[in-house]
Amino acid sequence: MEKHYSSERRSVAASKLLSFLGRESLEGMDFLDIGSGSGLHSLAAFDAKAERVHSFDFDPLSVKTTGKLRQLAGAPLNWTVERGDVLDFDYLEKLGTWSLVYSWGVLHHTGAMWQAIENAAGRVAPGGLLFIALYSSNVVKPSAQFWLDVKRRYNAADARHRRLMECWYIWRFGLGRNPLRWPLLLKQIYDKKKGRGMSYMTDVRDWLGGWPMEFADDQAVVSYLKDRFELVRMSTGEACTEFLFRERGSPPAARN
Repeated sequence: MEKHYSSERRSVAASKLLSFLGRESLEGMDFLDIGSGSGLHSLAAFDAKAERVHSFDFDPLSVKTTGKLRQLAGAPLNWTVERGDVLDFDYLEKLGTWSLVYSWGVLHHTGAMWQAIENAAGRVAPGGLLFIALYSSNVVKPSAQFWLDVKRRYNAADARHRRLMECWYIWRFGLGRNPLRWPLLLKQIYDKKKGRGMSYMTDVRDWLGGWPMEFADDQAVVSYLKDRFELVRMSTGEACTEFLFRERGSPPAARN
């Protein structure tokens, strides 16, 4: 955590979160972070003045790392961190509903993506927001099946062969098989330091090693949720598509 955390990343994370939500702050809202990972986005929600933040992750190391960021923020009483599973319906029921449910790049790694989407959506309060990011089958190249095969091989490989596959990835996709692109790649690596929270090599290993793994068709996601949610905004990047949905019920009553 100490290696990749910086005050600049902390600031950028909060800014990007609020920009996609179209808000100046999260005042008056609570924030449920499903699959908190490094904890950077929970910290961003705290910095954006969310009234309450709850972070959970299935991976104990991620829970520990998120806990460290909570300590860095002064161990606020309105931010809780624990181990949990988005596929555990009983656990989710105990959490109640939230005005903003957030899960970035997590639900497609559960082994049951559509059930995970369903479970996350069920935690959204009436009129609340659902912000999720999923690997998109619409933009991935060469193809979803190509990457699923690569990921299977990477996870089955020993440490030496994983390093070789990382070098292969950098040569083919980072450099485009062109050594003259090194300056551009170095700029990309530098820019990563100011980005969403992972270094370039962490990103490479996360991409190659993320398993289980599913891809989602963008329109299929919208169609799956359309009976209960309206699409507010959608943004497709190099691999993930970000979705912002609003629950169609009446907004929660304002707090006194």
